[in-house]
Amino acid sequence: MNQPIKAIIWDLGNVFVDWNPNHLFEQLIEDKIKRQYFFENICTMDWNENQDAGYPIQKATEELVAKHPEWKEYIEAYYGRWEEMLGGPINGTVEIFKQLKEKDHLKHYALTNWSHELFPTALRLYDFMHWFDGRVVSGEERMRKPQPEFYKLLLDRYGLQPSDVVFIDDNLRNIKAAEAMGVKSIRFESPEQLRSRLQELNLL
Repeated sequence: MNQPIKAIIWDLGNVFVDWNPNHLFEQLIEDKIKRQYFFENICTMDWNENQDAGYPIQKATEELVAKHPEWKEYIEAYYGRWEEMLGGPINGTVEIFKQLKEKDHLKHYALTNWSHELFPTALRLYDFMHWFDGRVVSGEERMRKPQPEFYKLLLDRYGLQPSDVVFIDDNLRNIKAAEAMGVKSIRFESPEQLRSRLQELNLL
């Protein structure tokens, strides 16, 4: 017999909040090829994730400007105008969350790769960020997904076993890392797809 699910662990970026650097950089770098080069070679996802894991934003920005001075304006805009990368809440997910919150037997935790310097902005902008029973933010812990110890930190902190939870994330890399630890996972594609998967698991 399957063990009942006690908690859902949620990713935040692109599950609850539409985060996309293009929201800003399509205005700043109109040339698509140049913009692609910038994201693949200058302000890369690996570089961004370094700050998600606690590296100071100002230091990271200054170091990158020193390395690529010709891109200074855009490098400084990456975090200087970070809020403009947010497209707002993904309302369908928020609605699902509201419905799930009505079920007393389920707890909800956020496990997010997010700079500790920027996370207060999200708390200010979005009420639903305050609805979780707990959260683990990579920048505060100086570790991040897909590192197994980051997942384990949340499980240990809230007294959970891998079999107790369902994990939701849009990033396949993060899903595979959770599944390798024995955590049942849903790769988020859309609120409609998420609703369907949660219904299949009798959670909604």
